[in-house]
Amino acid sequence: MIKLSKSEEQLMEYIWQKEKAFMKDLIESFPDPKPASTTVATLLKRMTDKGVIAFNQYGNSREYYPLVKKADYFSIHVSSMIKNYFDDSVLQFASFLLKKPI
Repeated sequence: MIKLSKSEEQLMEYIWQKEKAFMKDLIESFPDPKPASTTVATLLKRMTDKGVIAFNQYGNSREYYPLVKKADYFSIHVSSMIKNYFDDSVLQFASFLLKKPI
């Protein structure tokens, strides 16, 4: 299962929104105060190593794009949550969401 940190998930959200983006575009997506470029570069490296993003190299610049669809990432995590917290029962999960006992 793909596991991203909160910071990586935030950056991944910007990549999903833009579909393809250079690091400067991603940094601009963050609210103020903007993270340091070294911080974003570290996150991008980790995410590349995890196989959730890739990039095209244009000279010294890299254009990043997602390898995992947002819906697929969400589905994996919901399935994992159901398995780990609701005894692998979709019915228990649905009941929890509706705040009604089974």
